[in-house]
Amino acid sequence: MHYESLGNVRSYFSGLMEQTFQTQMGVADPTLTDYLSDLMVRFVRWEQVYRVRDAAGKPLRQVTEMLLEAEQRVGESRRDVHRHVGDFTLFWTGVYPETLTQLHGREISADQWLDFCAQGKRSYWIASTIDAVDSGSESATAEILERLSRQFELCAYGLREVRREWERGDDDAPPVRPLLF
Repeated sequence: MHYESLGNVRSYFSGLMEQTFQTQMGVADPTLTDYLSDLMVRFVRWEQVYRVRDAAGKPLRQVTEMLLEAEQRVGESRRDVHRHVGDFTLFWTGVYPETLTQLHGREISADQWLDFCAQGKRSYWIASTIDAVDSGSESATAEILERLSRQFELCAYGLREVRREWERGDDDAPPVRPLLF
């Protein structure tokens, strides 16, 4: 995807988030909606959805694997994996809840027994407790991560509403293939 296209996608999601959270849900929280817009833009690409890798470089596809990897890491690296688990679980719970049972294929998986909401809340909370060196735009503040932990269900609901809005479409807006490629 080209950078100018990402700018269009970012604008699209920012507008949808603002419309959905402020107008429909009555939640006027620019910091939260900006974070969620950025999450949606990052997760447009599969390699970002499955960006956590084990020591051998293999992408981890299950939350249980990501959590085991987080326990092997320290400091900001551990924070990053827990933040990703929060983002991953929020994305699937909010945007595509119907696919949660399909994420793991037909094989029996430890994730089948995992409560994505509870694990997402826990992971955001853990990430919020680990100090981060300000590394620019990819760094989330402890405050927003802690709020995502407390407001996980609200955010998941808002993301479902955002999906409904983009599926409903807008005759004046250019067609958007928002996710995933």
